Amino acid sequence: MGRIRLRPDLEANEPFGELRGRAQTVTTSDGVGLHVEVDGPEDAPVTVVFCHGYTLNLDSWHYQRRELRKEHRLVFWDQRCHGHSDRCSREDCTVDRLGDDLYEVIQAVAPGPVVLVGHSMGGMTIMALADRHPEVFEERVRGVALIATSAGKLAEITLGLPAMFAKLVHKALPPTVRALGRRPDLVEPSRRLGNDVAFLALRHLAFGDSKNISPTVVDFAETMIRSTPIDVIADFYPALMSHDKLSALPVLERIPVTVLVGGEDWLTPPDHSKAIADSLPRSQLIEVAGASHLVQLEQPGVVNDALRDLVSRAWRLAPERRTA
Repeated sequence: MGRIRLRPDLEANEPFGELRGRAQTVTTSDGVGLHVEVDGPEDAPVTVVFCHGYTLNLDSWHYQRRELRKEHRLVFWDQRCHGHSDRCSREDCTVDRLGDDLYEVIQAVAPGPVVLVGHSMGGMTIMALADRHPEVFEERVRGVALIATSAGKLAEITLGLPAMFAKLVHKALPPTVRALGRRPDLVEPSRRLGNDVAFLALRHLAFGDSKNISPTVVDFAETMIRSTPIDVIADFYPALMSHDKLSALPVLERIPVTVLVGGEDWLTPPDHSKAIADSLPRSQLIEVAGASHLVQLEQPGVVNDALRDLVSRAWRLAPERRTA
């Protein structure tokens, strides 16, 4: 910890969690209030909608908001039970319900053409939208970015462990997560304190091997995860492990798609992004060498350039499908 903390930290003064947009609440068809922020010029020709990942919140798009808010109309939202959005029952903590939520957010705050950007669980949310509301991709969606995500089989990932240990971990995790979720009163006090073990675990699992990773960035990500209640983590875990939306990907065939993943991502490995790209022959696959799961925080320049290019292609390649 001493070696990590004492390195020069170029991001020490970055205002993580302080960038704000025009806030509003979108109430879903099942009565859940979703926290939404709209940023950038209202007269921009395309709205870019950002869907964050599991245990994170809309602030995980900090660098993308900072750099793209001058050019594009941006919509950020906290997925149900995350960030400032309302909690819901365990039965409604499903990827399909997240897809419905995204549909309702688009209908409420994203008039005209949209580009969808999803990280991890956010990418799964976009796939669920394609599965449940394919018509919106014909009528409204002009491009999609799927970042560090998977179309299914997450229960088979190894986390970089030997096969035997990976099987043991996958066998032990579900009952462990369920048990922790049943007793948040015992778990949350220690989580709120934070500790060096949590910092090092996140540094190892979610960031690449570069020695230049800012401790402030790791702290920021760890704070977002720590702010997500343990019972929410437990409620969504089975949905992510059973997620399977490979059959929904053909809905995206007619629009520009960028699939981006860190080359050292252990949580949604590059093979999962390659499987998505293989199902979408016209998609663009970008593997960011040295980066891991939180690639949008680790290599924001690469991600921002990819998003600018996607929006440009989405607007340029589909003029006949533009709406007012």
